Amino acid sequence: MLLVKAAFLAAVVAAADAVAPADLSVNKTDSIIGVANTLAKGAMSYYSGNASSFADLPDPYYWWEAGALMGAMLDYSYYTNDTTYDDIVATAILQNTGPAHDFIVPAHELDEGNDDQAFWGFTVLTAAEHNFTQPAELTPKGVPSWLDLSINVWNNMVVRWNTTKCAGGFTWQIYADNFNGMNYKNSASNGGFFLISARLALLTGNKTYVDWAQKVWDWTDAVGIIDKHYNVYDGTDSATNCTQINLLSFSYQNGIFLYGAAVLANHTGDAVWKTRAEGLLDAARHFFSPDKNATNIMWEHACEGVGTCTKDMKTFKGFLSRFMYSAVQVLPSLAPNVTAYMRASATAAGKACTGANIDGAPTQNGTTCGQKWYVGGFDGSVGLGQEMCALETVQGLLGLNKVLGIDQAPPPSPSPTAPAPAPSPSGDKTKNASPRGMSHIDLRWTVVSMACALFAYGMA
Repeated sequence: MLLVKAAFLAAVVAAADAVAPADLSVNKTDSIIGVANTLAKGAMSYYSGNASSFADLPDPYYWWEAGALMGAMLDYSYYTNDTTYDDIVATAILQNTGPAHDFIVPAHELDEGNDDQAFWGFTVLTAAEHNFTQPAELTPKGVPSWLDLSINVWNNMVVRWNTTKCAGGFTWQIYADNFNGMNYKNSASNGGFFLISARLALLTGNKTYVDWAQKVWDWTDAVGIIDKHYNVYDGTDSATNCTQINLLSFSYQNGIFLYGAAVLANHTGDAVWKTRAEGLLDAARHFFSPDKNATNIMWEHACEGVGTCTKDMKTFKGFLSRFMYSAVQVLPSLAPNVTAYMRASATAAGKACTGANIDGAPTQNGTTCGQKWYVGGFDGSVGLGQEMCALETVQGLLGLNKVLGIDQAPPPSPSPTAPAPAPSPSGDKTKNASPRGMSHIDLRWTVVSMACALFAYGMA
């Protein structure tokens, strides 16, 4: 099933004038679109590609963040009906599919893990769900449809389900040269495959995807990455047979599983998935209200308070926002709690986007976004992640307000699509052979290790 864009924003005028983020009115469509317009410009100012060629993000941003940015911009186009960036986004996605059109890209083998591939998978799934135009003139020869690209990602990932240790699970890394992450089974990689499976189940109706989503959930629950209170932790190490859990917890990890559970509740009608989605949303409260004067304002509690957030971590709140809004679209019963969180967070994010374009930020002076929304203004921390977080938190209000009935246009409704090819659980394992090239230790492993040490010290 596809979510048809025309049905979603029939009453919205495209490309509204830019509005200062601090002036956001969370109940007014024109205000939300105007602020989203401003924030989209800020986010895309970090990207130098165009409608004819992809460009990697500047250092120190990783390749996966380009995929995440394009996912945010797909939602921008969908929610606002502003097509300004559509060709740029389409080109970026289509030029990164890789030789087998599964987002395994040789040029990025030294920084591509399972979670990185999953984020590109999220993006191409969003393109399929939104019925996003795939211009023939921008599509390289042999590149299939958005849906088929999504299925290719799933088929490529499924063969890496690793039962050698811990009776299952996906490792963080794909290639042996990134050796540190070959033992670490993290929630982002496992949750990523879980969410891709859930969304493909809804799009195609194929039960194999439901079965695999269930398998990933069962394994993640059994090893303790998700606890009985629906807290989602960072991961576990197969070197200890997954008996010790890294108790660091980041917002997007919760969001990935929340959205997947909501999709499965919608698709299967099984009350168990609804209960899980509700439990995950309840557990997400830990990412809001850092103090009594910041009720329902989102923060990244593992790092914001102590100033240790990396460039990656500064994107995470945006993904929680994205996945919360998406969860409401498929499971509207979640709307009351999501509304309380996201209206407060979007308002606070807008007030944080009043800064100067310091430290080389390419954003517009006076609308540059900061990181800590709970301080009541711009905190001097600039970067792509800060822009993306604010954009995703604001623009999703448009979808939420549709569910709440604030606007005339109805929420998106499913419509049939052509039958999709069946998944291939056995897959072609030759695609994932040991990689070529020099050994490489991903900087992110060092960061995670340091974060774990800091966490352990803080808990001692």
